[in-house]
Order: sequence, then structure tokens, then C-alpha cells
Amino acid sequence: MSESVVLPALGESVTEGTVTRWLKKVGDSVNVDEPLVEVSTDKVDTEIPSPVAGVIEQILVQEDETVQVGAVLVIIGSGSGSAAPAAPAAAAPVAPPVVQAPPAPVAPPIVAAPVAPPVIAAPPVVVAAPVAAPPVAPPVAPPVAPPVVAAPVISVPASSSTDAGYVTPLVRKFAQDSGVDLSRVSGTGVGGRIRKEDVMAATSAPVGSSAAPAAAHVPAPVSALRGTSEPMSRLRKVLAERAVASMVSSAQLTTVVEVDVTRIAEMRKSIQARFTAATGTKLNFMPFFFLASAEALRSHPKLNASIEGETINYHPSENISFAVDTERGLLTPVIRDAASLSLAQIAQQIADLASRTRENKLKPDEMMGGTFTLTNTGSRGALFDTPVVFLPQVAILGTGVVQKRPVVITSSDGQESIAIRSMVYLALSYDHRLVDGADASRYLVDVKARLEEANFQNNLGI
Repeated sequence: MSESVVLPALGESVTEGTVTRWLKKVGDSVNVDEPLVEVSTDKVDTEIPSPVAGVIEQILVQEDETVQVGAVLVIIGSGSGSAAPAAPAAAAPVAPPVVQAPPAPVAPPIVAAPVAPPVIAAPPVVVAAPVAAPPVAPPVAPPVAPPVVAAPVISVPASSSTDAGYVTPLVRKFAQDSGVDLSRVSGTGVGGRIRKEDVMAATSAPVGSSAAPAAAHVPAPVSALRGTSEPMSRLRKVLAERAVASMVSSAQLTTVVEVDVTRIAEMRKSIQARFTAATGTKLNFMPFFFLASAEALRSHPKLNASIEGETINYHPSENISFAVDTERGLLTPVIRDAASLSLAQIAQQIADLASRTRENKLKPDEMMGGTFTLTNTGSRGALFDTPVVFLPQVAILGTGVVQKRPVVITSSDGQESIAIRSMVYLALSYDHRLVDGADASRYLVDVKARLEEANFQNNLGI
């Protein structure tokens, strides 16, 4: 009996999706809730799990094809009867190698593999096979031959049977270019999945362990995309369309302030161990930026608004989108009512949403309803940038890298001196149709004052 698997509804406003990659092929077995296919929508990229167990009989939608919600993606059958005939038919020709080969466990994968039918279909080749058999029979050759034959047979089911063994092509290529053996890498993703960060950690470990090569220049790995062409993914198309529409439809500019976050840095050091023990996550600078920017929005509603035609809507809550860098592109999950949350709650939600975003586990509704955006451009070492405002929002705040620098400070008695301070740039891009430069400056000054005061003891939440 066969069963159809359809494209499910992936959000209230999602009406269609694009198949980006099939994780199974015709003839493969699949278990209940095992990922079948990756689908991209204008809201999120996600994996569609199988509702039934069986064997893939027919794939009806090809990669890069867009279909409506409810369209049939694949036909899954029971698979009974297809594997049984193959076993007796293959038993006779495969028996001699099993007797000669020392490792007995290798025989079952060869019998069960789809390689058996070609042996039946080509009887003349079986007669000629003894010519190739003698070189394999000597004591030296047999141990080498089984691994060569067994490697591809065993690796195929292993990569698709569990989430832990699944590695995306991009990560696999990156590991190959970096000279990293994936079998020796422990994954930190969901279910033990190997991520790009795990491969990067594996590449950096040997370099740091030896003192001599440390001084030598290590060239950056050459990207596999160099000199190639590829079609835009659906997510990249959506981002491109939104970015262009936003730049064309709004008048954008950026205002920057410099903030001394030395007190926050000292506070983090003093409570880090207690905070981590209580929440299970580290306390970095981002929760402080979140809370300070959200609180300031309550006093500056123009920054937390949207324009619809000739109407300005001032939002009743501070729903902060934050940018997450993924292999598929930039995605922005939302933390709702951020101004009413503690630092612990914000830190936990950032960690949870960012992790699930990178692992394609995010629900579409978790990316909707943002009224203001934060982007941590300093996470890769940038001082600051001029981020693009995405409609219908009217503002986005970019946080640069926190650096220790010599700064002129003034003491309470008016004496000036030079001290080493932890400094950061905050860059606010905004829609000049609604927000003026004075509005942006007043907002940034309030955020700056909140951060430099660093009075967050009552907001820890631990």
C-alpha cells in the first residue's frame, strides 16, 4: 500500500514552497519522522519529515521546483516484496567470496545492497569473474579488497539513517578542502550533527597544538565556489527582493555613537560563573544591548513603528528581530516583549532561537512580527557598518566589536586622564520618512547612557 506525502502548511501566510534538496532517493527506506526533503519558503527553510515508514517509490517534485501547499511531494510504499527476491537470487554468486574473505560481517551488507541485480543481469560477466578473483584470493590481497568494496556500501545508509551522521554538502566540501576527516569530528549540532563550526574547530586544533608551525603563515582555505556559478536559492531571492524594495521605497541613513561598556565588561566577569550555572548559557554583551535598546524604544516610539501608505502605526510592544548568520543566508528570529524580559531570559532565548535557526528547526511564526532589529556586526570583528532597514520596520541597530582602547576620561573633580576602556560603536540605520536625525540621536544617547551606567543588577533574572 502506498501513501502520498504533501507539502504541509509552514505558517499562516505561507502558500508555497521550493524544494531545495532531497535527502532521500527512489528505492531508499525511510522511518517515521525521518527527514525527507528540504523546503524553502519566503519565511523559513525547513526539513519535511516522513509521516510513515516505507520505501520511496516516486518523487513527484524535483529540486528547485516551487509548488503550492498541499501538493504531493513523494509516494512512499510499504516496500514488502522488493527486498526478499533479491536475497536468494544473489546468494549463489556471492557465496564464494564470503568463504574466502576473512571478515564475515562484510557479507550481509553486500547481499542486502542494490548491487545484486546487476550480477544477475550479466551472466557472461560472472563466468569471466574468476580471472579477477585469483589476485584477491592471496593472503595479502583479501584484507585490502573488502574495505574498498564495503566502504561505499556502508557509508550510504550511515549518512541518512540518523541526524547525527547527516552532513550538508557545504560542510562536507569545507571539510575536504580543509583536510579534515569527518569520521574524527564530533558534531555539536542537533542530535550530534556536524556543523561548519565543528570542522573549523578541528582545523584549528592541530595548529594550536604545535609550537613550531605557529609562526608560519597558514593560508586560508580556497572556497569551493571559486570560479563557479549557481542559481540563487529561494531564500537569497527573497532577501534580494526585500533589500532592493526597502532601499527604493524608503529614505535610509545611519547615525553612529561610541559607548564605553567597561562597567558591563567588569560586571560580566564578576557574575559569569553564577549566571552560567543558573541559566546554562554564557552572558555576553548581546543581552545588554537587547535590553537597553528595547527599553529606549518605549520612550522613542518613532523607532518602533511602521508606515502603511500615509498611516503611521506605533507598535504596543517591543518585538526585537535579531540577525542570525546561517549557511543559507541571513535569517531574523524574533524575541517578543523584549523590554519586559530579564537578561537571563533574553540570553536563553537568543541561544535557543539562534541554534534552531541554524539547524532549520525554527517555526515560521517565530520569524514574524518583529518591530525593530538588532544585528551584531561585531561578531566577526567589524567596528561598525550601515545596516539596511527591512520594511515595514523603520530602524535597525548594528552593534560593533567591543575593543579595549586608550580613551580620555574625566574624573568627578574634572581631571582628565587616559585610560584603557572597553569601547563599542552602535550604528542606527533608520527610515528618514518618519525618523529624523534628531530622533535617532536622542534614542542612541539614551541607549548609550543605559549601557554606560551599567545598572543591571535588578535585571539579571538569576
